[in-house]
Amino acid sequence: MKIPEQITRLGMLLAGVLAAVLLLRFVILPADMFSAAPHQAAKAVREMAKPVHYAGMPACRECHADIYDTKSAGGHRYMGCENCHGAAAAHASDPATGNPPLPSEREFCYACHAFDPSRPNGFPQIEPTEHRAGKKCIRCHDPHDPVPPSAPSDCSGCHGVIAKTKATSSHATVECAACHEVPEQHFTSPRAALPTKPAGRESCGQCHGSDATDSGAPRVDLASHGDSYQCWQCHYPHAPEMTR
Repeated sequence: MKIPEQITRLGMLLAGVLAAVLLLRFVILPADMFSAAPHQAAKAVREMAKPVHYAGMPACRECHADIYDTKSAGGHRYMGCENCHGAAAAHASDPATGNPPLPSEREFCYACHAFDPSRPNGFPQIEPTEHRAGKKCIRCHDPHDPVPPSAPSDCSGCHGVIAKTKATSSHATVECAACHEVPEQHFTSPRAALPTKPAGRESCGQCHGSDATDSGAPRVDLASHGDSYQCWQCHYPHAPEMTR
């Protein structure tokens, strides 16, 4: 069967187009139009040509081993020295050029420790207008080992979000220890010794059960109220008006 002339011409046209595309792609056009490798190599050259401003913690440790060891065992162990002192490459290469700056204002510490509800519970936070107003943080805290001069006795020192919520609820006057057993170690090593949590409905029943002696709290019949659900599956304990 003879192939029609139109088909032959179409095949030749397509072959010519394919050849032109291949020639354009692999011969005429530069490789950096299709590959990121040349751009990455050029970027590396440009970055390496920039001046180095930061020395890194190993450089600080060479001269300040005692401070480094103190910091490595404290609450700021994951903080880089230059996070607080600024770029120190020039100082590390020639200490005679001057010392890195020291944070001098309270506001510097606010970046991490001013109260912010988005931070996790247990992270040390303060209300700047209430906590030692007007005094520099370093008067009470060693920045390389920022242990409080005395263990906090108020739970709100670390649990600010819960404290603010509870303060506006009917549980405002209920002490945290009424529902949680707090080991003494928790105040100095919070993660190592966690407080207990109520294990059953009976804990809430001490105040809210029908036979409770506290006449000011709402009463329920624990045997029928809420079936077998735990109280906190429907009521938020720190603000029980907020039903889930």
